[in-house]
Amino acid sequence: MKIYDLIIIGGGRASSLAAKAGKLGKRVALIEKSKLGGTCANRGCVPSKLLVGYADVLRSIKESQRHYIKSTINHIDIAKIFKENNEYIAGVDEGYKAMLNENVELFRGIGSFVSDSIVEVNGVKLTAPKIVIATGAKPKEPPFKDAWSSDDIFPLKKIPSSITIVGAGLIACELANVFDALGVKTKLLVRGETLLSNEDEDISKVFKQEFSKKIDIEFNTTIKDAIYSDSFFDITLEDKAGKTKKHTSEALLYAIGRESNAKTLNLQNTHITLDKRGFIKRDKFFQTDAKGVYVAGDAAGEYMLQHAASFEMNHLYKYLFEDKKEPLKFKYMPHSVFTDPEIASVGISEKEAKDKGLDAVVSKTDWLASAKAESMKLKYPFTKFIVDRKTYEILGCHMIGPQSSTMIHQVLSVMHIDNDIRHLKEMLYIHPALSESLLPAAINAVKEIRKLSED
Repeated sequence: MKIYDLIIIGGGRASSLAAKAGKLGKRVALIEKSKLGGTCANRGCVPSKLLVGYADVLRSIKESQRHYIKSTINHIDIAKIFKENNEYIAGVDEGYKAMLNENVELFRGIGSFVSDSIVEVNGVKLTAPKIVIATGAKPKEPPFKDAWSSDDIFPLKKIPSSITIVGAGLIACELANVFDALGVKTKLLVRGETLLSNEDEDISKVFKQEFSKKIDIEFNTTIKDAIYSDSFFDITLEDKAGKTKKHTSEALLYAIGRESNAKTLNLQNTHITLDKRGFIKRDKFFQTDAKGVYVAGDAAGEYMLQHAASFEMNHLYKYLFEDKKEPLKFKYMPHSVFTDPEIASVGISEKEAKDKGLDAVVSKTDWLASAKAESMKLKYPFTKFIVDRKTYEILGCHMIGPQSSTMIHQVLSVMHIDNDIRHLKEMLYIHPALSESLLPAAINAVKEIRKLSED
């Protein structure tokens, strides 16, 4: 039996927890079944967003006509693009490993529980008074042989000439945007009629309208059968009415959601329990039903976002090693969808406000009062605010348009410091920066509140 101060199962965001504990002189066992850095750095957010940069340049060239510029793309060196991407991924593991000092012992393998306080990896039993589960989540398995999940894309060994993507969420849309922009013949299959259904309805509606102009999408369509032969998929598509047709694609990717990794942990040997979705239950201090065993990040299934996992790991470190016993409560949880159009959102949607019976004012304002926004020659970008009628508190903010993920941080700052939309109305903006489009949005929201108050 090997004894440690801390055992961590999962080397994604939790690698930073291991590194910081190691610097304190704590003896740490870090267990990782694959590569350090986890899904985000190796197979998810980072490699996919690196490709978004290329996609954005290609889109701007293809759409230059709206600026009265005729342009053509003579060649896309897609092999070089993916080679560069793969080289980045190849360096991730060593980069994370370099953070660890001699107090951290790295085990390459699958960690599982023998009891509440004993973990086994590669036939070796480990124990510690503090154990952290940070095993993340995994994509749902594709229903057809040789089809990909999002875990199979990066690093991409063979670039397909065509790809069919199944899904309507952010992963499906982001990857469809990238592959299509890079010149891979792309088809997106959507079971229903909506894209990004978790977004505010107005955002989702405009996104569908704009995204459909760029991407070949078939709505109300599922795959009845898919057979892989001679490097291609022979796919049978079926629409809502039951009508079928044939489709051929070199690659088939399913992006239909993510699920728990808990099955590998042998939790039946512990007091740890799961919720109805199969994710690990925890209290407000991240502790599971087994004393001394904590869970953070996607393994808990709450906020399955990298920035949430990083924030949780930082808080857990303070709780375990700095005697900060306050529970973590996310005040606001923002997210973005890195597509074209780009989306950013924080707080509740208009529908959620209505369902909760909140006394809220909804205001929707386009960006065209900003000269910088006008210069982009796009008519669709807008900001939507959901604001408490009595307190002026921003309950939700939803944006669609270029650089939304950057612009929303101005709103987030106000929400975190002193959540009152009047601060956005009264502050001084650089003219004519893109962020200045928030000024009329804030003015309109305040105007709506005052108008209702007068009535």
